[in-house]
Amino acid sequence: MKRWGRPIAYTLLAIFAIVVLVVGVAMWWFALRPLPPTRGTLTLSGLSAPVTVYRDSWGVPHIFAQNAEDLMLAQGYIQASDRLWQMEMERRTGHGRLSEILGDATLKTDRFLRNLGVSQAAQRDLDIMDPTTRAYLEAYTRGVNAYIDAHQGNLPLEFTILGVKPEPWQPVDSLVWGKMMAWDLGGNWDTELLRARIVALLGEEAVKTLLPSYLNDAPLIVPDRVKAYRDLGAPDVAGIDASLAPFLAGVKDGLGSNDWVVSGTKTASGRPLLADDPHLSIRLPSIWWEVGLHGGGFDVGGASLVGVPGVIIGHNNRIAWGVTNVNPDVQDLYIEHVRGLDGDKPEYEYQGQWLPMDVRQEVIKVKGKPDDTLRVVSTRHGPLLNYVVSGLDQPLAFQWTATREPNELFRSMASIDRAQNFDEFRDALRTFAAPSQNFVYADVDGNIGYQMPGLVPIRAKGNGTLPAPGWTGEYEWQGYIPFDELPVVVNPPQGYIATANNKVVDDSYRYFISADWSMPYRAERINETLAAGQKLTVDDMKALHADTTSLFNRKLAQALGKLQPKGWLQEQAMGVVRDWDGRADIDSAGQAIVEAAYVELLGQVFGKALPSSIYDDYLAQSSMHHMAVDRLLDDPQNTWWDDKATPERETRDTILAKAFGLAVDNLGKRFGDVPTEWKWGRLHTATFQHLPLGQSGIAPLEALFNRGPIAARGTGTTVDAAAFNYHQPYALSSLSSYRQIIDLSNLENSVSMHTTGESGQLLSPHYSDMITPWQNVQYHPMRYSEAGLKAVGAEALTLQP
Repeated sequence: MKRWGRPIAYTLLAIFAIVVLVVGVAMWWFALRPLPPTRGTLTLSGLSAPVTVYRDSWGVPHIFAQNAEDLMLAQGYIQASDRLWQMEMERRTGHGRLSEILGDATLKTDRFLRNLGVSQAAQRDLDIMDPTTRAYLEAYTRGVNAYIDAHQGNLPLEFTILGVKPEPWQPVDSLVWGKMMAWDLGGNWDTELLRARIVALLGEEAVKTLLPSYLNDAPLIVPDRVKAYRDLGAPDVAGIDASLAPFLAGVKDGLGSNDWVVSGTKTASGRPLLADDPHLSIRLPSIWWEVGLHGGGFDVGGASLVGVPGVIIGHNNRIAWGVTNVNPDVQDLYIEHVRGLDGDKPEYEYQGQWLPMDVRQEVIKVKGKPDDTLRVVSTRHGPLLNYVVSGLDQPLAFQWTATREPNELFRSMASIDRAQNFDEFRDALRTFAAPSQNFVYADVDGNIGYQMPGLVPIRAKGNGTLPAPGWTGEYEWQGYIPFDELPVVVNPPQGYIATANNKVVDDSYRYFISADWSMPYRAERINETLAAGQKLTVDDMKALHADTTSLFNRKLAQALGKLQPKGWLQEQAMGVVRDWDGRADIDSAGQAIVEAAYVELLGQVFGKALPSSIYDDYLAQSSMHHMAVDRLLDDPQNTWWDDKATPERETRDTILAKAFGLAVDNLGKRFGDVPTEWKWGRLHTATFQHLPLGQSGIAPLEALFNRGPIAARGTGTTVDAAAFNYHQPYALSSLSSYRQIIDLSNLENSVSMHTTGESGQLLSPHYSDMITPWQNVQYHPMRYSEAGLKAVGAEALTLQP
């Protein structure tokens, strides 16, 4: 035994060493080798002069060039070196070409986006682009392609695993992702359909309860219908949302943002502070990519979207800005009269005439399957949804500003990056068509301001909250709200401006913007904090970003706390609720119990009153059902509390007690019989999933590319926003995707952080180094000046012509 044992052991060790060596070489070849250099000198074709790229300790690149085109070319190259696979996925999403590499699992997504005509709309934007902006975009494109050309043999690992070779980048590829952001941040077509189905089932009064327009006395940022909806059918809106969600930046549940600006009258420095945190879907890599751009008239730093040049949110040498979503009603549905729909020359009726429909064929290549051919049929109002949304029983056309009108978004952002005062900033927003955003502003001279830009339709009749008859001509769009009549504020007397997707103006405003505002709890909390604050500092802004107080859950907890618990476990849990401080912190048991009770409450109140098809769609309307329950809590005898399936007459407290009991039972089964151990962070977790490998169903790939789960703070009603999907509670679905605080008294004192890391390359040290700081609401310095970067020993790479 001894004679043979030692040679076998040596053999096994040798085999193990060979395996380790092979794996190591493979990882170096396929994952480490594509990592970009951060020091030394690199030749980059197309430059007219040397460019220096500093990388700070977080891997954020700061690019210094001698002219604007070199600057944008270098940005394209460096961004591709960090995020080329993400860029590939995003352009394929916008163009409806995912199925070419992912097979028929993404065919529904491709068909829907091809039907909308997103790619064609992006091309129209490119065709009208002004020469200066086009020169920037083409320089950025050359930079991306320079990286692709130089790395055909060592592309990021995802290309190797999926067997994909990137095509040359095109300027329209950048524009198409702008369209997809407009889709994420400017859509209410699903709410319109849901409202119509509720009217058909329960009448218009039910809509007032289930889809309330806005709560009375909630904060503002700036202090006849079709009846036959029963025949629309039961469209599969949830199915479309589910198919699109993994590939887009936003999700319906919890989608939103916070931004605010405080004047020097309320700060310790005497100069403004500006804070922003956009709330978008959880994903890996991050939606954002931080960058500094210096030269050729640009001196700007902040966050950029992947696949686009410039900076989207940030500051330059004189001004700073942040954005949140307005969510105006810019999408309308029209019920059409059609004939010959399946023939060669279909027609639709308009004002007594039969007009030819536009018809085009979209051929979608599907990996491993025959090509799919989609017939896109359009009226004057847009494409019919019937070919891509199942369950529609009437022809329904979709009209949307982002595909109807040209958009000069990139011209606007390039002008903002270079603006030096509020007038220039505001002029830059004149061409910002979609998605409409709440822009807050501050400058080094002490001014603060707000501007809402974007194309918001003026309707001849109705307000677009329900599908309208397309054949009469009565419900047409008659232009858009003039830019100079859009809401604007400069240096308000209260000394601050705050936005959180809440209602912009009161009902005296002459134009209709939206009926679908976000719930006001974040805005209320921000406003009460800023109103009370004096001598505010960057640390105070950090604390507000990290605020997990839920005003809604606090109100629900007060109602629950008045109940009489049944049994020992309920008594213990009720004690936790009554002692709770209203904060949704990771270690909060009170938050876990109250949130679980709310989930059960939805099922008891609305789940029993609505058909499952409508209830499923309603669950995605997070703002709406929170505001509906808020109002019902103030009305204990409202008939919505009554369960029509029972002979008894239930009231608020009856249903609250039932929901509380169910929540306690479920939490007890899950975590044991000690309610103080039912921590929110055990229930509410964040998993950063890579697209698509992190959702492949292949466990080793998911383990390799994904990060998490980790305990998550906050909820959908807190300033530190961390919403979850009510279909599948309680895994986090949207989050504060980027946080920035700009100090206008000293720009070098500004801070930021996004969610995962600067790099999308798996073995980069910056693949996931931001996750823990994000979880703890921590920041890194927003490095800005070249002298400051040198002082902290930033790595320097020179790009030579």
